[in-house]
Amino acid sequence: MYDVIIIGGGPSGASAGRRAGKLGMKTLLLDKEEFPRYKPCGGGLSEHAMSYLDFELPQDIIEWDVTGARIIFRDQLIEVHKDHRVSALVSRNKFDNFLLEKAKETNIEVHTGEKALCCREMPYCVEVDTRQGTYQAKFAIIAEGAHGLVKTCVRPADNKEEYGICLVTEVPADEREMEKRLGDAVELHFGVAGGGYGWIFPHKTYYSVGIGGVVKDFPHPKEAMLNFLKENGFSGEYKLHGHKIPWGGIKRKVVGSRVLLSGDAAGYVDAFSGEGLAYAICSGQFAAEAIARVCLQGKNLKDLSKYESLCRAEFGTHLKYSLLFSRIMHHFPERTFKIFTSSDKMLDKYLEVMDFTIDYKDYLRWALLNFKLR
Repeated sequence: MYDVIIIGGGPSGASAGRRAGKLGMKTLLLDKEEFPRYKPCGGGLSEHAMSYLDFELPQDIIEWDVTGARIIFRDQLIEVHKDHRVSALVSRNKFDNFLLEKAKETNIEVHTGEKALCCREMPYCVEVDTRQGTYQAKFAIIAEGAHGLVKTCVRPADNKEEYGICLVTEVPADEREMEKRLGDAVELHFGVAGGGYGWIFPHKTYYSVGIGGVVKDFPHPKEAMLNFLKENGFSGEYKLHGHKIPWGGIKRKVVGSRVLLSGDAAGYVDAFSGEGLAYAICSGQFAAEAIARVCLQGKNLKDLSKYESLCRAEFGTHLKYSLLFSRIMHHFPERTFKIFTSSDKMLDKYLEVMDFTIDYKDYLRWALLNFKLR
């Protein structure tokens, strides 16, 4: 009998595992993949996300420092920089593996290559089935990401109105070439995908190039991705990888009687930028702490619901207004993105949202006051 079983070894599961181990809980972490494993992602890691880590990232994990952004809409282009790093770019295979190794330092039990098939909430425990057998624990954290279905023991799977789809590839490139093209900026292209954007991010040996949008407004993602590659000078044959991104800000059930959902499984993602690493790390830690209060401190089982309150207080308003902001921008793209790309003040202020200096609610209020948006 474990204190907690964690399903998923990505950033949210690994962060939950490290916190659970440090709190002294008998912990089992399961992941269907062997690590390191490939993860389709642009790899943007904000300073805000890094602030939740209780250790420094080694230099070989951080592949590029980003101080600004270049925004392109139709024939308009604007670029703005801060005087400090707002995010770093990482390769998810290395980054995720490093976080899992940091979790192992706390002596938790980790089984990679073992897929959780289902999770059942019983009166006095949870049962998790894998092909190797059945495990029991007092509690479980489901951190399986957007694609897994084990989380349906707590809530239904997202419908097509509640998630987006992205395609991403890696284009090999020389570091000097990327420095010349992008410098310390990431490049974001709006108007190329319904309800989303395209991106070009520099890494140490490659560009991460991707495109994503709302499922119902993005009917031909592969065709759009191939056009995006071609229009931006990438003419080779590249392997495309697809993945789902849940829209944050939508009310979802994240707490069962003995199971908590964290990260993408809980839908904790910025609905405008698609950034989810900060909320994955933070919610994983909060989930472990909530379970420890019940498991180790003898708190009432109902106290598990405080996990949701913690997440709401930390980033709930931010995600709620990220959804509102995304809907405004993509519902009136010609007007809003023209404003977004016509004033460096708009983009400069948005970098403060990326930096988590202000949240989307403050940003919307500022935009309404300064640009008289209707």
